[in-house]
Amino acid sequence: MREQREIVQIKGWEEDDLDLLFQLNAPEMMNHLGGPEREEKVFSRHQRYLALKDKGSMYSIQLQPQNEKVGSVGFWHKSVDGEEAYEVGWSVLPSFQGKGIATRATKLAIKEALAKNNWAIHAFPSIDNPGSNAICRKLHFSFLTECEFEYPPGNLMRCNHWRLEASSIR
Repeated sequence: MREQREIVQIKGWEEDDLDLLFQLNAPEMMNHLGGPEREEKVFSRHQRYLALKDKGSMYSIQLQPQNEKVGSVGFWHKSVDGEEAYEVGWSVLPSFQGKGIATRATKLAIKEALAKNNWAIHAFPSIDNPGSNAICRKLHFSFLTECEFEYPPGNLMRCNHWRLEASSIR
């Protein structure tokens, strides 16, 4: 008997997504991103996500039919080598990882980004995060280079720089 895959949806970030953001800030979730943020930083991040409207979008990742929040995904404006672009990022709670949820949600977010602007999409997963790098490969991003990336501010990390051309999606 074949296992039925749950439907992955993304929903615009809302005030009541703060609890999800605290869950995503757990040490096991932030080990590739410089460690968990202090409480006030999580509140500040939540406010940035709510206000992101013109320069990008953040979403909660939800599984249907349960309407269960399992992660976040989003995109935001970034200038890369003088070019207007979007950066995309995602995070899925540990008990939901390895099921293709992040890949499906990121694909939906990329479609939303391209509906706003026909810009290239960039991703910067840690070189030590095989799951996120695999998502870039599955979604046909091109690997550009290893680089240093400051995240969070004041913390330099080694990342893989991936790029997805808007024309390769359409």
